[in-house]
Amino acid sequence: MAIPVPLLEILACPACAERPPLREEGNYLVCEHCQRAYPIRDGIPILLVDESIPLEEARKTQEPNGRSQG
Repeated sequence: MAIPVPLLEILACPACAERPPLREEGNYLVCEHCQRAYPIRDGIPILLVDESIPLEEARKTQEPNGRSQG
């Protein structure tokens, strides 16, 4: 399920002081600035730093079509 564009436009990385925008990548919202990936569960972005994972790890868990493995 895609995050609606109006919502995506106002979301920002909670870990970065600059509050850079996030972009959707598979089942995650990602911050290119700090290289964190925030999970999207049941269509709800979980923007808690403790729930984030390194962007590289998130990319490894994604299939080429954007669906998570498993």
